[in-house]
Amino acid sequence: MARVIVDVMLKPEILDPQGQAIARALPRLGFSGVSEVRQGKRFEVEIDGPADEAALAEVRKMAETLLANTVIEDYSVRVEAE
Repeated sequence: MARVIVDVMLKPEILDPQGQAIARALPRLGFSGVSEVRQGKRFEVEIDGPADEAALAEVRKMAETLLANTVIEDYSVRVEAE
């Protein structure tokens, strides 16, 4: 059994109002030195068997089909170290 992580982020050219709101709130909360915040999503996918190339290809297909809106979002797939 392996855990595969899928990170989904808005593409750089897409406006991120949630990230902007967080960036504006940070100084009010006493945090400084942050110039930009982008918000995203993280999915943890537990798969049966090893995280070989076939399994990772299947997770990439999941990401393209369901987890990410590839018109406005990019995604990355990685195996979590145990």
